[in-house]
Amino acid sequence: MFCEYHLDLIVEYGAVPVIVPRVSGVHMLLESFEPIHGVLLCEGEDIDPSWYEQDTIDLSEEELDEIRRLHVSDTSIDKEKDSIELSLAKLCLERNIPYMGICRGSQILNVACGGTLYQDIGKELSKKYPENEKVMHINYDDYDGHRHEVKVVENTPLHHWFKDSLEEGEMDICVNSYHHQGVKGLAQRFVPMAFAPDGLIEGFYDPDAYNPQEGKFIMGLQFHPERMRKPDSEEFDYPGCPFAYKEFVKAVVAYQKKQNSLISVEKPLKLNKEMETKRKSIVRSFSLAKDLYNHGINSIQESELEAGAEFLESNKALSVQQEIRLKQMGATVRNAGSYKERVKLNEEREKLARNVMTKMSVEQLSDLLSFYNTMAQICSQVMEIKIHGLQ
Repeated sequence: MFCEYHLDLIVEYGAVPVIVPRVSGVHMLLESFEPIHGVLLCEGEDIDPSWYEQDTIDLSEEELDEIRRLHVSDTSIDKEKDSIELSLAKLCLERNIPYMGICRGSQILNVACGGTLYQDIGKELSKKYPENEKVMHINYDDYDGHRHEVKVVENTPLHHWFKDSLEEGEMDICVNSYHHQGVKGLAQRFVPMAFAPDGLIEGFYDPDAYNPQEGKFIMGLQFHPERMRKPDSEEFDYPGCPFAYKEFVKAVVAYQKKQNSLISVEKPLKLNKEMETKRKSIVRSFSLAKDLYNHGINSIQESELEAGAEFLESNKALSVQQEIRLKQMGATVRNAGSYKERVKLNEEREKLARNVMTKMSVEQLSDLLSFYNTMAQICSQVMEIKIHGLQ
């Protein structure tokens, strides 16, 4: 049921969730799940303290045994899950992939960035406060209904999401709580978004990596906004509860679009100086050949057409269609000399034809024009058949 809350909200706001299974070796195969456009990590067991400060813990063995008895469902360390989730978190941090950590997921994020955790809030933090000031962060007798106050930090995303629910001059909201561990030393890159009355950080984010419209979202929430619902109802405690998921999905979609645009735009091929000179020579050769082919310009030197001719002769992979297209663009570079001779011959024939036609009557010229128009149509049709037959 609780997992479905996460999935329902992600789908509702327009993303498609893909679940990374907790199986041996998955942390070595994360590339199999790519492209990854966002990562949501949520609840689970305690993180192995060896990832942060195993040697500096000030709890006695008796206290650790008591913690294990009281929180038996949380203290069974899952090293494989730690490896998978820390690898995912570090992947997101390296590539600026949107990341949202809920409960354990926020702790994973902090540890991945060099932060530390309280192994047990009751033994390490709450003992500093008198009994009437201690905060109950987990209540096994009222597991999902339990709430405690947190103070929202002004001008943070959390403040923006819940501002309509804050009373005038107040910054407090009530959140749910299911944890006996929490952030002790916040990693340097993060800024707190909420504090419990005992000083425990209940939410944090990276202000330099938060802009959902641009695909940026790195955040951790110790509480579960998706499960902050009124008794026997699907209605949220506050209208701002689902905003974390809404903004996270917005960032995921923007990140995906950004990555797709990078893939679709091919980087132009960079040529060295020698290749660029050769390319320009070939382009000029074809341009001159086009002028020769279309206009019969005689001032072109055959040497100026050699680069294009060599290119065509060396390229044996041209299709018939490409050959035809190149010829239309001026592929006379292959036989520039003979083409120029034909142009000259055609000029002599044209001069002779003009002399003959000036002696013909209007009726004779009209019949001749009609004949050649008919021949031109037939020639065009036959040529079209031959060309398409070769392709």
